[in-house]
Amino acid sequence: MPLSGVSLQSRREALRAAVAAALFIPLSGHAQSAWPARPVNLVVPFPAGGGTDAFARPLSAQFSKLTSRQLVIDNRGGAGGTLGAGIAAKAAPDGYTLFMGAVHHAIAPSMYPKLDYDIEKDFVPLALMANVPQVLVVNPRLVPGDFNAFLAQVRKAPGKMNYASAGSGTSHHLAGELFKQQTRTFITHIPYRGAGPALQDLIGGSVDMMFDGLGSSAAHIKGGRIKALMVSGAKRNPAFPDVPCAAELGLPDYTVTTWYGMWAPKGTPADVQQRIVEELRRAAATDELKAAWASNGAEFGNLSPAQFGSFVSAEIRRWAAVVKTSGVKLD
Repeated sequence: MPLSGVSLQSRREALRAAVAAALFIPLSGHAQSAWPARPVNLVVPFPAGGGTDAFARPLSAQFSKLTSRQLVIDNRGGAGGTLGAGIAAKAAPDGYTLFMGAVHHAIAPSMYPKLDYDIEKDFVPLALMANVPQVLVVNPRLVPGDFNAFLAQVRKAPGKMNYASAGSGTSHHLAGELFKQQTRTFITHIPYRGAGPALQDLIGGSVDMMFDGLGSSAAHIKGGRIKALMVSGAKRNPAFPDVPCAAELGLPDYTVTTWYGMWAPKGTPADVQQRIVEELRRAAATDELKAAWASNGAEFGNLSPAQFGSFVSAEIRRWAAVVKTSGVKLD
């Protein structure tokens, strides 16, 4: 129909539609690339003072510095880290809620039969942020001497000594069970609501020992409040070169690491996921974060999101086998 045959109202509507269409594409692209446009919430599923928290806080500082948007730590401890995971899984998938979990979340599927989330189905993997060896730490007033003296003390009175953990089903718990199997000893498990409270009771003398991620124990070891007797694995840790490794103490198969990773709720837009990963990598490359990781005996897990997802799947299978062999159940 000739333009002269179109009503003035129709032409106005067509003009408005054309202007809106012209504006939509650049504005939409700008909105997507503008992430983060406001503070980002980071759910940490353990109380302050634990291993996850020890890595989340320096990461938060660098992220906030680089993006000019605050990364707000939201500690949601309880149920071996599964309470906070359930909360994060139900958050809006808009890039403004992230979840920093740990090896415990690869163990949980074998320990908790009725989780209200699935770490593989309800989240998208973003980055393996840190990998840290486990360390056997003791209260030096209660457990004097070196590793061999400690082991003799444990064997002399089976069940008398105890070890704290961040909760039943956590890596701290299963590291203790593996130790008992490989040394043929018995020590009593005392579960807590996170590594922070467990460490405080270890320092205070309420418990004898703990199998902890080096990240949360490092500062207390350096301060002399607790003593490290052994790091897991086949080599000493550069941050604590005087602490013997498991292999040289006669435990060549005792290899337990605590790792920390970042996820977003499933449904988070792909372009936002990419931006998050970019900012996490930028933060990890800063001198400040490199120094923080090194002081805690940690390495940055340089994996792509897909590789991290495959790593988590393999860890779930690995820990399922450990749980089955040990026969451990929730206390």
